[in-house]
Amino acid sequence: MNERQMSVAGTFYPAQCDEINRYIDTFNEALDVKTDLGFTPRAIISPHAGYVYSGFTANAAYALIDTAKIKRVLVIGPSHRVYLRGASVALYENYASPCGELKIDQAYSKALIDRYDALTFEPSAHSEHSTETQVPFIQHYFADVSLVEIVYGDIDYRELVPVVEDALRDEQTFVVISTDLSHFYSLEEANRLDSVCLKAVVEMDLDGLNAGCEACGMIGVKAVTTAAKSAGMQSRLIDYRTSYDASSDADSVVGYMSVLLG
Repeated sequence: MNERQMSVAGTFYPAQCDEINRYIDTFNEALDVKTDLGFTPRAIISPHAGYVYSGFTANAAYALIDTAKIKRVLVIGPSHRVYLRGASVALYENYASPCGELKIDQAYSKALIDRYDALTFEPSAHSEHSTETQVPFIQHYFADVSLVEIVYGDIDYRELVPVVEDALRDEQTFVVISTDLSHFYSLEEANRLDSVCLKAVVEMDLDGLNAGCEACGMIGVKAVTTAAKSAGMQSRLIDYRTSYDASSDADSVVGYMSVLLG
């Protein structure tokens, strides 16, 4: 019970730290000159597929974050493996990773469960790739941070909005929202569906997200866009691509985006 075990190391991302760092170095070599965002990022929307497919997209945004003041990272993602009513907050002491353990902020995590009725701790929910795939990027870019992991299931996005709002009010806390976009359409149809998502997220338009956007992490996306808009923040699309870019299969693709908010 003291450690959140790895469940997808060696499949979604490498099981050795040096291989993870080689991936990230390769991604960074392919990046253009760093983008001037015009704001300080406080949250990221990041994909969670295997790194060969979505790693570049995730890294392109992680590489732009000013992490100097961040002491805690709150990672929120959907449950793919188990049915879950509400959301589960990990109450382990540590989070295992190929690059070493990350400390879980138990005090913050327990306070969330005490404060919000929809939050509990369900251990079976924490063998989840949507949140775990973010951890190697967090370890690479953030120094000396603790982690809070929330995996959600059957929950109204509005129940997560105050959780995100609380985190965004704390300048030492950074929010990671995990989602992929459309799944298993042709490349043409995926681009059409995903364009709805991209426009809605950049404009922080909840009605737009309800107008044909498909995302497995839609609940988290709605929560962070609602909270960020309420706080007067901006949103910037960093990268969009599909699995076609890695597989050259245009018949059945998955879409990926990375977005920074601040």
